[in-house]
Amino acid sequence: MDIGQINPIKIKLKPQIPGLSIMDRYLFIELLLPFLFGMGIFTSLGLSIGTLFDLVRRVTESGLMLSVAMRILVLKMPGFVSLAFPMAMLLAALMAYSRLSSDSEIIALRSLGVSVYRLIIPVILFGLVVTGCAFIVNDWIAPAATHEAALTLQRAVNQERPDFKERNIVYPEYKTIQEEDGQQATVLTRLFYAEEYNGDKMKGLTILDRTQEGVNQIVTSESATWNISSNTWDFFNGTIYLIAPDGSYRNIVRFQHQQLALPRAPLDLANRRQNFTEMTIAQTKEYLKAMQLSGDEKRVRKVKVRLQEKYAMPFVCLIFGVVGAAIGVRPQNTNKATSFGVCVGLIFGYYLLAFMSTSLGIWGILTPFLGAWLPNILGLTAGSLLLIQSARLR
Repeated sequence: MDIGQINPIKIKLKPQIPGLSIMDRYLFIELLLPFLFGMGIFTSLGLSIGTLFDLVRRVTESGLMLSVAMRILVLKMPGFVSLAFPMAMLLAALMAYSRLSSDSEIIALRSLGVSVYRLIIPVILFGLVVTGCAFIVNDWIAPAATHEAALTLQRAVNQERPDFKERNIVYPEYKTIQEEDGQQATVLTRLFYAEEYNGDKMKGLTILDRTQEGVNQIVTSESATWNISSNTWDFFNGTIYLIAPDGSYRNIVRFQHQQLALPRAPLDLANRRQNFTEMTIAQTKEYLKAMQLSGDEKRVRKVKVRLQEKYAMPFVCLIFGVVGAAIGVRPQNTNKATSFGVCVGLIFGYYLLAFMSTSLGIWGILTPFLGAWLPNILGLTAGSLLLIQSARLR
């Protein structure tokens, strides 16, 4: 047989799907245990300092029922869990990579040709997972739980909302109509305006109502309160002007007390102003639209900064993971206590920078985007520089 007639053996190599190597799984386990420890310790510290001591005082001094106090404590927990995510991520990265470095495992891996950049891929993947969890808790769970905790405490101790004044409450309502040419258009149907809200009643109200076909009415009133039993507004000492389509008035009705079936939304809008932690991203966007109509530029900037913070905060987990790994891979001989101390120092520095950056954003010195994202940008830059410097070390 002619050798040239023999068909060569063809070996087909199947493409392999990239997966987790033994090293990756090993690093994930090294990250997971200190992360769970950090979640427990930081959540416990936050609950103790921020809520538990106050609840104990209310139970002993104000007669708050123990079951109600426990319910409030559980409802407060998601808010502190969301704060613990980035701190636990930083602690996990510091402790895991510092231990590997102090036990010369980093040196051993690098001697086998594993680069520093390859070593931090597990912490980046782990940080992305934690970032997703933080986003879910921050936007879906914590706002509703925090709001319910506040309402539960108020009902339990029969406590009125603290004295405060909010001005220029503006709430518009729109609807979509079909025009003669077949196109759809959005028109204003009702505009609710109040000069002041003190937590109990609204004062100096003007309502433009265009909800009825062919009839427009303007309601002015000295004050108004929400009637819980009938789900209506009680207006006091006001006037109702009925306006014809041609602009002439039809009737004027003066009243000392008048109930009007208007939506409760303006009251909810005014109450929500006190605490952005009780608002989701969607609610903050709605609030921003209403605030832009009020003309209060400072408050509009504040809401824009808070909205950007809700996007930026979960990504702190990823930033802290990179920074912690960048510090941990450097040649050192540190223990768990030292890692915890470095973690606390970095957390304090970050939140101090975040406070200053947010203030600059609210004052208008920085844009709302930079005001919320500047600490993340600086943190990522610092972590990248530390990684580059560590990669050059032999």
